[in-house]
Amino acid sequence: MRNNNNPVVETVKNVMPAVVSIVILKSLEKLEKELPLDLMPITPWNAPELRIPEEMIDEHGMVRIGGGSGFIVDPNGIIVTNKHVIADQDAEYIVILNTGEKYGSEILARDPINDVAILKIKAKNLPVVPLGDSSALELGETTIAIGNALGIFRNTVSAGIVSGLSRSIAAQPDPQSPAQEMRGLIQTDAAINAGNSGGPLVNIGGEAVGINAAMVYGAQNIGFAIPINTVRRDLEDLKKFGHVRRPLLGLRYLIIDETLKHKMSLPADHGALIINQGPHAPGVAPGSPAAHAGIKEKDIVLAYGSETIDPEHTLQDCLENASVGDVISLTLLRNGKEVTAKVTLAERK
Repeated sequence: MRNNNNPVVETVKNVMPAVVSIVILKSLEKLEKELPLDLMPITPWNAPELRIPEEMIDEHGMVRIGGGSGFIVDPNGIIVTNKHVIADQDAEYIVILNTGEKYGSEILARDPINDVAILKIKAKNLPVVPLGDSSALELGETTIAIGNALGIFRNTVSAGIVSGLSRSIAAQPDPQSPAQEMRGLIQTDAAINAGNSGGPLVNIGGEAVGINAAMVYGAQNIGFAIPINTVRRDLEDLKKFGHVRRPLLGLRYLIIDETLKHKMSLPADHGALIINQGPHAPGVAPGSPAAHAGIKEKDIVLAYGSETIDPEHTLQDCLENASVGDVISLTLLRNGKEVTAKVTLAERK
């Protein structure tokens, strides 16, 4: 007997119309310029030639090179997805609605720090996914991931629970990109596959609580989503300033733990050691707010305001709640003495 009162089924029915597929297209000419000659197949005339299967080329000669997911958050065509889905500056991004309608898109904002992007299509009266409150999530709460799995299977749904909160991972958007640290993530056992990136993670009430972002290769049922409150802030910035604003401190550092303390014979068992990370990566960025405040390499940042800096509470975590123009107080350990630095946060360019 069919269960017509299944809450997951009802949630999916309500959310699915606002979930979109994003197709990544590029001209054959640009692809040929980007692909090294020695990787191209050789024709019978010994001339390299890029061969693309016909099913990957549309009527305008554009080649499909990838895909992802997104979801509508405003009935006037505002869509959110992952920044890594639309990372290629030279590509075109076609949005396909649940109805099958196709639209070209305009990229309104990219937030590389949090892997969020905002697009717009020329359409009105669209269904939306309401935004929830990711700070209210609890372990064990039901979650549903919706997206375009593997870039092939549209309208894919997987259900699970919130397995962890405030997770940190080093994620690699693609094999050619360096890994970047992502913090404050929602961990879920709802399956998140390649192509699901950018789709919504919703609660049982049909509210988006995250954006599907990453999975752990070689593991089962370990997926991560960006908290929706980060997206909400980006949307508010876009509406108010016309772009996403993120505060800049201007420090490179290593978080101190027992291992690092003993390895480097440091005078503190917690904090952030300001240190350069190569000849072109100074610990204190020239001209940055930190430089103007007199912070120096080898200083140890012990606290941000009243918040102690340690592996569970990094400077990056503290900056998540800061805004451009805020004046923050940092407690530093310098030559065995504690000093205080007042820093006025600037806008990250």
